[in-house]
Amino acid sequence: MEESWACASVEKDLDRVVTKLEQLRDNASADVGDIAILMSDLVNALGNAEQMVTTLNSSTQVNANAPSVDDPMGDGVSMQVETEPTAPQRPTDRHMEVIRGAILKCNERVQKLSTEHRDLHGSISKIGKAIDRNFSADFTSTMRVDVLQDEDNLMLLNKAIAKHYCRQGMDSVARTLIKECKMTEDQAQDVFDSEREFADIYSIWMKIQKRELTEALKWTKRYSPQLMERQSLIEFRLHRMRFMQLVSYGVESQHEAVVYARTNFKKFALRYEHEIANLMASFIYLPAGLENSPYKHFLGQEMWTELSFIFLKDACQLLGISKNSALSVVVNAGCTALPALLNIKQVMQSRQVLGMWNGCDELPIEIDLQPEFRFHSIFACPILRQQTSEDNPPKKLTCGHVISNDALTKLSNGHILKCPYCPVEQNAEEAVRIYF
Repeated sequence: MEESWACASVEKDLDRVVTKLEQLRDNASADVGDIAILMSDLVNALGNAEQMVTTLNSSTQVNANAPSVDDPMGDGVSMQVETEPTAPQRPTDRHMEVIRGAILKCNERVQKLSTEHRDLHGSISKIGKAIDRNFSADFTSTMRVDVLQDEDNLMLLNKAIAKHYCRQGMDSVARTLIKECKMTEDQAQDVFDSEREFADIYSIWMKIQKRELTEALKWTKRYSPQLMERQSLIEFRLHRMRFMQLVSYGVESQHEAVVYARTNFKKFALRYEHEIANLMASFIYLPAGLENSPYKHFLGQEMWTELSFIFLKDACQLLGISKNSALSVVVNAGCTALPALLNIKQVMQSRQVLGMWNGCDELPIEIDLQPEFRFHSIFACPILRQQTSEDNPPKKLTCGHVISNDALTKLSNGHILKCPYCPVEQNAEEAVRIYF
């Protein structure tokens, strides 16, 4: 919950900056357009002024060189007359007014853009401050370093890491880790033996993603009775994908695809009759190619990815193994619990009760994890720190807290019970047994 609030707070500041950026973009486009118009007017004004000066100079020169009617030597006589250079002509007042106005307006637009851009920098810098304010970067405050100082705990961590590598087929890396941490031979053998089945499944999973179905089809053939009993979809989907793979090769593979369908779709005829009929209709599109047909989605990578994960899930369920390693479960669960831990750590620091964090083997608060991180329904009494049983069942108090029946008996004073958490006084006989 705290994490969602922090994200919402940062997102609010980010939306504000994005809005300002969009406004700046629109304003800048308008201002640049205005500046372009002003520059165009300025160029026209300067061009008109230059044309007027050229016209005046040309007119003066022509008048000076023309022969006079009263000059008796004008006919047939060529004379060079030295004249003073014509003084340059100034633009008119109207032209000067246009030039000064264009320059002034351009300067105003540029100054406005500069001011808006400078203000935007301040808004952007506030995003970083909002992130620092809402998210704590001091993750070490939630660590229990003393736990890893114990050799047994450290060896358990190394085993979890080695098993994670074995599950992904990285045996050489696992062996290097085993050698460097000086793991015993029995522990090393347990690492490889416990994860060998999943390593095989993982290898097939990787091949499916590479569009190689041979190993997957062999595996489903070996476990076909168990898969049919569990009504798994994976065997039919693998055969369906292999059939469409043959069809996608073109007319040359048509006969092979027909033989494959007759051989492998027979036992699925009752359950998937309609879908098999639709698959047979794909032969109609062979001349034009499947990529131009309604069956083109079978060629997409998303279909292969989905098929690989269905195989991974069904295979792990059939063999009774987890599809996630212990290391990945711990890391993902820790990331989920981290915001709540950071929050409670900050509260405990402000109240100076940090000894409560290090003085017990359990967290001071309950972390609500997702269903994929729940593997059993064992309830341990938070008071006596014992797992409940049929002889000592869990009891729910009227305030909502749950303790064991033995703890309820020890805390009761006659019929009066004071909840060890709230604390709310209530009738001990009103506690109700709950079942997991």
